[in-house]
Amino acid sequence: MKTLFLAWQDANSGDWFPIGKLTFDGEMYEFAYTKGILAAIEKCGFQPLHSLPDLNKVYRSVELFPLFSNRVLSRSRPNYKNFVELLNLPQHEDDPITLLARSGGQKATDKFEVFPCPERDENGLYHIHFFVRGLRHLPPASLDRINHLQKNELLRLVHDFQNPYVRNALILRTNESFPGDLYFVGYCPRYLVDDAFNFIGKNPELVHIQVERVNPAPTPLQFRLLCNMTAPWPDDFHPFSSPMYQLIRADIATASRAN
Repeated sequence: MKTLFLAWQDANSGDWFPIGKLTFDGEMYEFAYTKGILAAIEKCGFQPLHSLPDLNKVYRSVELFPLFSNRVLSRSRPNYKNFVELLNLPQHEDDPITLLARSGGQKATDKFEVFPCPERDENGLYHIHFFVRGLRHLPPASLDRINHLQKNELLRLVHDFQNPYVRNALILRTNESFPGDLYFVGYCPRYLVDDAFNFIGKNPELVHIQVERVNPAPTPLQFRLLCNMTAPWPDDFHPFSSPMYQLIRADIATASRAN
């Protein structure tokens, strides 16, 4: 079962909400709203999606819903092969769900984003890939340092306590030994912050963030630096445990899967 979450950001406040959950079992796609949409409605006046209007319904389809399929680059596009390469995906693993999970499915015309639910890998570890955020706010020296990062190079997380825009923001820095050689290279995505703090609180040395791929200019900054994060997966751990990620009607979703 592959699972993605749909998030929306309010353009006025900058607040960010996980509003829906998409799953694919190899045959059927399912979409249902999460409790995050209730918070988006209350705080920002968000309205349910026109194509998926019922908050209490589990939508099912053998075809990927247009809201998501329109965020996947068509295989007929001349730059499709290059796009898959910059995502660091093998050609045989370029199904729509995997492309969305890695790329985020962002469009210039709206404020939606897609991200994957982490899974335990074959080594029993929490493992997820992500593109580093906020590069447009970095000085030229940091962007130049990014261009010289090496595959598997270790990066460190730093709590940006006084960030005025994002609660508990985590910034990534290089792992040099001397303070004068340190560079900030961007931010950890918001959807990973709570999990990262969970792992850091248990044992910060077991949280590893490594460089997966650097895509040089003119690659857009949103796809410039690809990393992966691993950490031990405790037996009692559940990713994205915030109530906002829970389905509004979990009982309906459970019954739907049973039929």
